[in-house]
Amino acid sequence: MSALDILLIVVRIAFGAFVPLSFVAVLVWMERRGAGFFQDRAGPNRCNVMGYRAAGLIQNIADAVKLIFKEDIVPGHIKHKFYFILAPSLVFITAILSFAVVPFADTLVLGENSYVMQAIPTDVGILWFLAVVGFGVYGIILAGWSSHNKYGVLGGLRAAAQVISYEIPMGLALVALLTVYSTVNLSEMAQFQGQLLFGFIPMWGVFLQPIGVIIFIVAAFAETNRTPFDLAEGESEIVAGFHVEYSSMKFALFFMGEYVAMFVSSALIVTLYFGSYQIPWFSTETLVNHIKPVALVLMVAIPVAAYYFANWMKKNNRSHYDRPDDPRVREAKAYAAVLWSLVVILEVIFISFLIFSSGESGSRVLVALLQMGCFLFKTFLMCFVYVWVRWTLPRFRYDQLQRLGWQKLLPLALLNIFITSAVVVSLG
Repeated sequence: MSALDILLIVVRIAFGAFVPLSFVAVLVWMERRGAGFFQDRAGPNRCNVMGYRAAGLIQNIADAVKLIFKEDIVPGHIKHKFYFILAPSLVFITAILSFAVVPFADTLVLGENSYVMQAIPTDVGILWFLAVVGFGVYGIILAGWSSHNKYGVLGGLRAAAQVISYEIPMGLALVALLTVYSTVNLSEMAQFQGQLLFGFIPMWGVFLQPIGVIIFIVAAFAETNRTPFDLAEGESEIVAGFHVEYSSMKFALFFMGEYVAMFVSSALIVTLYFGSYQIPWFSTETLVNHIKPVALVLMVAIPVAAYYFANWMKKNNRSHYDRPDDPRVREAKAYAAVLWSLVVILEVIFISFLIFSSGESGSRVLVALLQMGCFLFKTFLMCFVYVWVRWTLPRFRYDQLQRLGWQKLLPLALLNIFITSAVVVSLG
């Protein structure tokens, strides 16, 4: 095994492990800023370090410090302490592992070697995801049971019933999708979506399976226990459900597990239905063959976008009343300096690439980086949809949740399989 092989193994595992964890901070920030926006209030804007608030991100650091140093209590009535402690770890680890098979760029070809850009390159793909995600609910059930608390048990039972109700339509939506893609390998699904339908429409799953994408997204919301399907917590009915007895870092693991699951769920929706890492109308080979014009366009587009973003910060990041030496104006200037420093670094990278890169390997590495950026951007947008829905729709009643799963989504998923099969057979 060469040094390059080892390096790429490390890079892929690091991406699979650290990106979901890094997104926890981003998603908590997005949740709070989004809640503030939808409720017409400012959101987190007070926590700061020497006057720098980072648009509310400092609040996350304050929360992390609070949870780390909070007293870790295991109530005296807990009889099965091992399972009580195991449950949050199970929820968190399964959420991380489910991302391991999601491709974040096309297969990287360097010389005679090919590298599948997944943390765990495997052909089982979507089957791995379903197995690991299904296992994650055991953490919630275990937490509810081991808490020896009626609210905890009710939360665990609700989670189990909810997962059974929505995994069936989710699985049936995938059956229709597999009929189209003819593979369970997520990398091959992503490569399939790099083609064009009728010569101009990206052949994404959302266009090939318009009913399936709705069923899958609704079921994914239920699987992640997000509003309007967060019946397992139901603060107004069962206090906090399965995690009512948890505190400190054990609660933090549940908290982080929810956001990691939200990120992974968004990444999978993007992979199955929104072209994965594919940049619309630019397949991998097209990008590799025209990488220098693409680099030139980016060298112009990035400073222009940075200019407008810096002006937006300057206009909005100021106090609403006159203050001598306004600290928010000073803060905006510092952020603008950081932004332009990043732009300069990117420009240097692009110039170095244009001057020194002569072989195909450099082009393929740059294309892989662009595809990673595209994949993360799409996933970020899908995560915003989660936040948008949470702060727009009210929580369902439990009977409404079950009725939606069994009486609406299940027949719709079966109908979708019938229609998809008929179309696939008729078109050969």
